[in-house]
Amino acid sequence: MRGETERQATLMLGLTPEGFVPRDHPLRRIKPLVDSALGRMSPVFEQVYATGGRPSIPSEHLFKSSLLMAFYTIRSERQFCEQLRYNILFKWFLDLNVEHEPFHPTTFTKNRELFMEADTARVQLKEVVREARRRRRLSANHFTPAPGLNTGSTAHCWRPGPRTRATVRATSPGPPKGGDRNRDADFSGERRRHETHVSSTDPEARLYRQGKQQGAQLCYLGHVQSENRHGLVVDVEN
Repeated sequence: MRGETERQATLMLGLTPEGFVPRDHPLRRIKPLVDSALGRMSPVFEQVYATGGRPSIPSEHLFKSSLLMAFYTIRSERQFCEQLRYNILFKWFLDLNVEHEPFHPTTFTKNRELFMEADTARVQLKEVVREARRRRRLSANHFTPAPGLNTGSTAHCWRPGPRTRATVRATSPGPPKGGDRNRDADFSGERRRHETHVSSTDPEARLYRQGKQQGAQLCYLGHVQSENRHGLVVDVEN
């Protein structure tokens, strides 16, 4: 017999995000490890923020959100906050209730500089290495350094595309055209240089290329040390 659609909304619902997540979901194994590491990082977070003023979004929410964006390949913080509105799995991972509204995407931008000044990313990496060593996932004899461009240790700009397109620097010759915006220029067939090309969203990025037959791209140069047996990164330097 064909069922009929019930259009009457439920007035009260006694469920929490915990009840929606399957018992065998992979995030259930990851969440305790993340909570434990962030708990040990609490003194670092206390030093970042001021003692007075209006309470901010918890630092733990931002770090967990970054993990979810990496796990589920979410391309932007704005898209993540949009999914956080209706994704109960994400709310459970962030310890939010069903009725909680997502925070604004600019929260990431406003707090990123504070975290970079406190070098929280390196502290978080040390916590990951500590957990891997506790679980005996690291070998003391098999490490590989990846310095410079020899092994392709480059990280592209956070948002490659129109917002990170090559633009003409103010020191480039020629009068500006089209008002106060970037000077119009045709770089077809010309060699890209730091003096003429700069990222509009990542000004500290530089032009690198990984081979003679490949074009130069705006990215960051990094040095990575990884453990061979499990492929875990144990140290980085930019």
